[in-house]
Amino acid sequence: MPDDTAADGLTVGEVSKRLGVTVRALHHWDEIDLARPSLRTAAGYRLYTSGDLERLHRVVVYREIGLGLDRIAAVLDDTTTDVTGALRAQRTQVAERIERLQQLGDGLDRMIDAHERGMLLTVEQQASIFGPRWNPDGPAEARQRYGDTTQWRQYAERAATRGPEEWQAVADATAGLDRALGEAMDADVAPGSPEANRLVERHREVFSAYFPLTRQMQVCLGRMYEADPGFAAHYDGIRPGLARWFRHAVDAAARAHGVDPDTAAWE
Repeated sequence: MPDDTAADGLTVGEVSKRLGVTVRALHHWDEIDLARPSLRTAAGYRLYTSGDLERLHRVVVYREIGLGLDRIAAVLDDTTTDVTGALRAQRTQVAERIERLQQLGDGLDRMIDAHERGMLLTVEQQASIFGPRWNPDGPAEARQRYGDTTQWRQYAERAATRGPEEWQAVADATAGLDRALGEAMDADVAPGSPEANRLVERHREVFSAYFPLTRQMQVCLGRMYEADPGFAAHYDGIRPGLARWFRHAVDAAARAHGVDPDTAAWE
């Protein structure tokens, strides 16, 4: 640092501006004897000499790289301190911090992509996992329709952490549920029976891969499964009439838990 300090030194305010540190920090460093002004005016005001500024500059540099004040004092004053070793250790910590920040940045990128795209899989991966009838535009269409909802945000948070293996597990669980529903209908399982209620609970568990599903919300889904042509085609393609059967099963399970299907609303 050039020695352009006036002969009578610089005030705390002047040093604060020159080094970009707060007056409060300078006062604290003075109090703990880390970097003290060498001069005082007759009125008792602190004045820093060029030597003081050099020490302060080193304090600022060491603080910027993450050394604590106690460690800085040792580096500056303790002749037994291994300065190079201390700096190497700090360099290792900085590298670890950079790696953690990079991982955090990568996670944020995935979260942003998930909020925008809904599913972080290629078209080929989606077709392989969900089958040839899968619509790869489905997640984008869902975002347009539901992107401002709490459920979309919850779905995106889950999707951001999933790769092909995790989505394959979701697809397998969904396919297993579909088979179980079809088999239950073949066996004339009655809505409201213990077996039907277990399947309704299983549906809530499987669906939680997307977002938490309350019983009232499940009733709304049951209605949509029957009324929406796309969903109805899926369930009725498993077994004719399955969409209607499942809606009745959901309604019966809801009543058993004190939920009136006629007044159930999306939460």
